[in-house]
Amino acid sequence: KIMADQFSVQFKKINEDFKETYIALTGGGTANILLADPDDVLESGIEIELQPPGKKLQNIMLLSGGEKAIAAIALFFAMLSVRPTPFCVLDEIEAALDESNVQRFASFLRNYDKTQFLVITHRRGTMESADMLYGVTMQEKGVTKLLSLKLSDVEQ
Repeated sequence: KIMADQFSVQFKKINEDFKETYIALTGGGTANILLADPDDVLESGIEIELQPPGKKLQNIMLLSGGEKAIAAIALFFAMLSVRPTPFCVLDEIEAALDESNVQRFASFLRNYDKTQFLVITHRRGTMESADMLYGVTMQEKGVTKLLSLKLSDVEQ
């Protein structure tokens, strides 16, 4: 009973943060996570309902790859809001997003002040919002070189 009560409280918090985060990442729409069996919260599956901006409400399985990625990112940040960590590594989390959503994601990440992020990416929009860039290059076969660039130095 204690576990079920704690889970229910945390699930509600995550759901509220998920709604807010999804709106911030998409510029509108609605999002909701539901328990498949609310009477048995510890064994229940979780369902995700989304309404991307300008579309009808639908199950996550009916969405495009980019729309699913935005939902997963929003859910991740909702859980991170409930249980923040000081440091987080994100490996190409925004790879499936189009350019406008990459910009929204990068802006959201830039303004998220609860956690420090190390982001592995190939997306220009994400790199442009970083404080520091690190790159690895192999100019000669078998010789790896590490490059670093502090973006505030470039601006000066």
